[in-house]
Amino acid sequence: MTAQPNTVDYRPFAPTLGARRVRAIAAATVVAGSLATIIPVVATIPILPPLGLVMLLAWRLLARFAFRPWAAAPLGLFDDLVSGQPLGSAVLLWSLCFLAIDMLEQRLAFRDYWQDWLIASGLIACVIIAGRFIAVPVGAHVDTVLLAQIVMTLLLFPLAARIVARVERKRGEE
Repeated sequence: MTAQPNTVDYRPFAPTLGARRVRAIAAATVVAGSLATIIPVVATIPILPPLGLVMLLAWRLLARFAFRPWAAAPLGLFDDLVSGQPLGSAVLLWSLCFLAIDMLEQRLAFRDYWQDWLIASGLIACVIIAGRFIAVPVGAHVDTVLLAQIVMTLLLFPLAARIVARVERKRGEE
């Protein structure tokens, strides 16, 4: 009988990334998601999802301490400046998302992937619908396009969660 090699790489005293670098990486991914709106895409209907919001929610739900509680405001301001939404809309809505997640974390002791997806789905739908009422007149008929954008964004959340998990795993390896 041969001995199995030790496959566990347990290094308790190995140096890790500092908190500033982790927060900088998280902020850079949210900024990159917000910058995706400036890529010229030809489409018959505008269903480009708010990737900055999706990345922000993925970071907040999967890596709780990646952002400080006030970080949603400056990231939302950057998203407003880049995306063309009315100034302050993402600042308000993204900050409210952080508050809602904080309230849910007080109620839920443990969460799994499906609960994170459900929380993110509800928040994404609320932000997109509230953004519609802030940016577009109420009489405009954009409900079908809005529904398509919400569905597209909800389907992209697992990809954002995968990206965040990969970055977190790489951070743990360093």
